[in-house]
Amino acid sequence: MIRKLLLTLCTLALTLAASAYAVEPIRIGTTQSLTGPLAEYGTNQLRGLQMWAGDVNARGELLGRPVEIVYYDDGSNPARSAELYQKLIVEDKVDLVIGPYSSDITLAASQVAEQHDFPMLTLGASADDIWEQGYRNIVGLDTPSSRYMDVALESAAAQGAKTMALLYGETKFGLDVVGGVRSKAAELGMTIVLDESADNIADISTMVRHLGTANADVIIAIAYIDGAVDLVRELKKARVKPRMLVFAVGASLAEFGQELLGDAEGVSGVTQWLRGIRLPGAQDFAYRYRKLYGYNPGAYAALGYSGGQVMEAAVRLAGTTDHAAVRDQLHTMVFNSLLGIYNVDAEGRQVGKNNYLFQWQGKDRHLVAPTIVAETKLIYPMP
Repeated sequence: MIRKLLLTLCTLALTLAASAYAVEPIRIGTTQSLTGPLAEYGTNQLRGLQMWAGDVNARGELLGRPVEIVYYDDGSNPARSAELYQKLIVEDKVDLVIGPYSSDITLAASQVAEQHDFPMLTLGASADDIWEQGYRNIVGLDTPSSRYMDVALESAAAQGAKTMALLYGETKFGLDVVGGVRSKAAELGMTIVLDESADNIADISTMVRHLGTANADVIIAIAYIDGAVDLVRELKKARVKPRMLVFAVGASLAEFGQELLGDAEGVSGVTQWLRGIRLPGAQDFAYRYRKLYGYNPGAYAALGYSGGQVMEAAVRLAGTTDHAAVRDQLHTMVFNSLLGIYNVDAEGRQVGKNNYLFQWQGKDRHLVAPTIVAETKLIYPMP
């Protein structure tokens, strides 16, 4: 009986000792679009971020504390995201926050972060409006939308393209991208022969008819995956064949090729990252992500993982999760993440990296520009 009592007391003492030394995790809050039209992008961002947290904890934690990702589904809704960031900060009392997917949602969420003086690292969001609010807490990882299509335009001009048709949705991202495209086209001496908002066109067949009449060398479309797939199908059906067809978003997902099969051949797109890129860590990340989730990562998974890396670097350099110290590091440090060089200007806008151009060739996406990362040459005119 005495021996059992002693064992019980020893066990209790060890449990109390362990509890005394238990360390509170560093809790990083985020909302991501896990449902709604942006679910494909938000899910991948979250999985990349969660993979980073797992890696940090496996190699010894952050400042001696485990990392915990606290997340909610914003339903692809800006107002919902803003409500949930309020909850993360006020009720959940997270230590730090990382931004959601898309410029419109991030714009709403950033207002909450600024109100509470929380540094927010944005991920898949690039509208220049985000950094023109005069906020001191918002810093970006993604290439700004005003420079988003530069690599595509430069590649088209190098191939001798002279005319361009421009199609876009009236989102903050879309409007910023087309502003940058117009400016870059003028710089390169390319003529825009069609400049239309998809939101003002009654149906896709009318849109395709306008594109056929314009007969541009290059069609640039800012569209998410469903719109991109539908546009390619209708262009094929109407036998409208530009010399180059480029998407800002939709063509970068593996699902684009799975939906279109052979019709994806020759379609181009810009992306922040591809697993075939010749940069440190790309292949290792792609292999381990595939093992975890059962499919190859795209750019949005890399954005999530890289966002974690950048936040980790800022916290380690600051030596604390204190908001002022972390904010200072996010504004001043230069860091080489999975996505590339992180470096922001005084407003928090990303200036360290540019996008890449890929083309669907042989049932897969292959990088074609810039030359330093190209896996193969751009096929122009497209087949």
